[in-house]
Amino acid sequence: MSALARVVRAGVGRRRVQTVVIGLVVMIAVTSAVLGGSLMVASRGPFDRAFSQQQGAHLAAQFDADAVTEAQLAASASAAGVAGSAGPFPNAELNLSSPMGNPVPPLTVVGRAEPGGAVDRVDVIDGRWATGPGEIVLATGERLRLPPQVLGQRWTVSDAPGSPTVTVVGLARSASQTADAWTTPAQLAAWTGPDGPRAYQMLYRFTEAGTAAQVQAGRTAVQASVPAAALDSAVSWLDIRREATGETVLLVPFLIAFGMLGVVMAVLIIGNVIAGAVSTATRRIGILKALGFTPAQVVRAYVGQALIPATVGAALGVVAGNLLTVPILAQTNQIYGTSDNGVALWVDAVVAGGALALVAVTALAAAARAGRLRSVDALAVGRTPRPGRGRWAARLTSRLPISRPVSLGLAHPFARPVRAVSIVAAIAFGAAAVTFAVGLGTSLNRIQEVEDIADVQVGQPHQGPRGGPPGPGQPRGPVQPQSFGDPAAIERVITDQTGTDGYLGMARSDITAGGITGELEAVAVTGPDAARYYRMVSGTWLTGPAQIVVSTPFLTAAGKQVGDRIVLTDKGVDIPVTIVGEAFNIDDDGMQVVTDIATLWAAEPELAPSMYYVTVTSGTDARAYATALTAALEPLGAVADGLSHEPDEMIIIINALTGLLSLLLMVVAGLGVLNTVVLETRERVHDLGVHKALGMTPRQTTAMVIASVVVTGLVGGAVGAGVGVLLQRTVITEMASSVGFRLPGAVLDVYGSVDLLLFGLGGLVIAVIGALLPAGWAARTRVAVALRTE
Repeated sequence: MSALARVVRAGVGRRRVQTVVIGLVVMIAVTSAVLGGSLMVASRGPFDRAFSQQQGAHLAAQFDADAVTEAQLAASASAAGVAGSAGPFPNAELNLSSPMGNPVPPLTVVGRAEPGGAVDRVDVIDGRWATGPGEIVLATGERLRLPPQVLGQRWTVSDAPGSPTVTVVGLARSASQTADAWTTPAQLAAWTGPDGPRAYQMLYRFTEAGTAAQVQAGRTAVQASVPAAALDSAVSWLDIRREATGETVLLVPFLIAFGMLGVVMAVLIIGNVIAGAVSTATRRIGILKALGFTPAQVVRAYVGQALIPATVGAALGVVAGNLLTVPILAQTNQIYGTSDNGVALWVDAVVAGGALALVAVTALAAAARAGRLRSVDALAVGRTPRPGRGRWAARLTSRLPISRPVSLGLAHPFARPVRAVSIVAAIAFGAAAVTFAVGLGTSLNRIQEVEDIADVQVGQPHQGPRGGPPGPGQPRGPVQPQSFGDPAAIERVITDQTGTDGYLGMARSDITAGGITGELEAVAVTGPDAARYYRMVSGTWLTGPAQIVVSTPFLTAAGKQVGDRIVLTDKGVDIPVTIVGEAFNIDDDGMQVVTDIATLWAAEPELAPSMYYVTVTSGTDARAYATALTAALEPLGAVADGLSHEPDEMIIIINALTGLLSLLLMVVAGLGVLNTVVLETRERVHDLGVHKALGMTPRQTTAMVIASVVVTGLVGGAVGAGVGVLLQRTVITEMASSVGFRLPGAVLDVYGSVDLLLFGLGGLVIAVIGALLPAGWAARTRVAVALRTE
């Protein structure tokens, strides 16, 4: 073993705190980088991967069974541009009730003998496929909120002859969103009566389907191959893709922010550790040079002392990052239907190699000072700060009405201002991570609350099966019933019901708007509390007819702003309106128009609410309220259903990630404090012996060491809280703007003065926790040992 190798090995073994800190910091940095990098890779196109893995349908078409035969539909697979097809599958829209008797929204049930095929290979994620009578497979996703342990439950097909029961034998996912449930073709025919299903579903893959024009060309070719008027509707995979990928872009700014925090903290703390090792080993450096070590060898020695624990930390970090990534990828797989089950090897290699290169560069920059020192200077310089440095702080703190050990500790950071600044920065990053994580989670939860304000939905009872669903892949919410015959009576019952806090009446209509191509949905609202169901970004809420409230995407598409006039066209009648407000409303990708119901009476004088959303008072059981309200509404032909307030899965994932990554960054900040306090304590060990000889007790010694991080902790916490607030606003704004929205103040401004005070004090908590271990070591040091240490 060479002399240089022995020096490196001795340094690694002797400086145990430095070795452990470097190893842990690198391990945590690599863990977060592997986790973040893997999720960033997974977030780029999860829908596309799922679509490719399942051979998703580029076009899901709905045909009228009275206008086309199965043989004609099968022949349409030979149309120009068609690369593959599946079907025809009979389908119908049916009403089912859960085992508890609760009706669910009408479901598009497809008769399909097997899940596989050339197109739309349905992924059975639990249980098995339906193969016999009385069996059904339910689709997972946002459309149908499924209770736990749904397999084996017996549901009721309420509008089939005799209301038969059906057993849930499987859960499945279709990347093409072609159905809400599947059963055998024979079973579907039995449920729909003697005439059978009146609609067929055909699924196509095209040779070229990357653009809307290419999908339209394929649709035109298919339509030309079947009898005229046979095609009822068709949904492009691009429309489904646009809706599915909206949430994935939320992860990118979030992961970038945490990734940057982790990298900067790793550079800062590793540099601080190496610089501290050089400053505390000045005399040793002089001895090495006196023994014949060249400046380059001295630098290599200190770089090697950093790379050895860094290599171990990087290896452990790769393992930890992979272990943490797997369960999170399982969640994203559940959302998007992908089958990613691990981390790409190139991510591991890039992260580990990049971390070690970063450590080498940082250590090289910090160790360069060791190489520049002359032997005489290094041997003559002690480890303690130069006399006089920080005297002004010591004199100032001595005047404070506190014990002398505490005042001495408060003055310590000013003896080494550069090191104090570095530890302030480390604490600031930790405090920023906590502030950012809490703020981001609160903002996302408030976005969720905007969608979940109502507790109960009032509508008409589900009707019998219809000729065919509106088309696979289209938003298939509850069937839009006709308007209530006496909405005033409905509103009186809702108002008089015990527990009612407010309600919103809603009617829907298809309109067009000047400057925007295609039909839009207009939501005409009524009720004294309608404004509470929307969050305003700018402008005001509706105050009367001829006014509309829209979202950012609508304003962007129309080239308008709040205060402008625009013309709506409803049933051929032009209705000039004023845009009075911009609301955060994500329905219909932000293209929905909200107006007063009286605004549309010029075109639809009979228009009345067909749905009511009710909010109950605090402490009221929503399910019991819905049951009681249904009993009161039954004579009027209306029913009340409780609404689910389960959090969005993507928000759950982001909240879990923020908590995990924040914890990792706080640990890194605490390690930085630990290393710095250890350096400070060892440098002042002789002074510590003098203090103990003069009567300082172990408890006073502990107080002095902890007090030495109070100033840096408070400053770092204050700076970190400010940085965290700025980071939260920047990231959440970028997350919204990436999907074309602006956010209301209620979502952005989530911090109160008390919150900011607590986050600022969080820096002090990080500092104190990091100082506890070296404080205990200082308190246990014997006087004789401290006095003979130089």
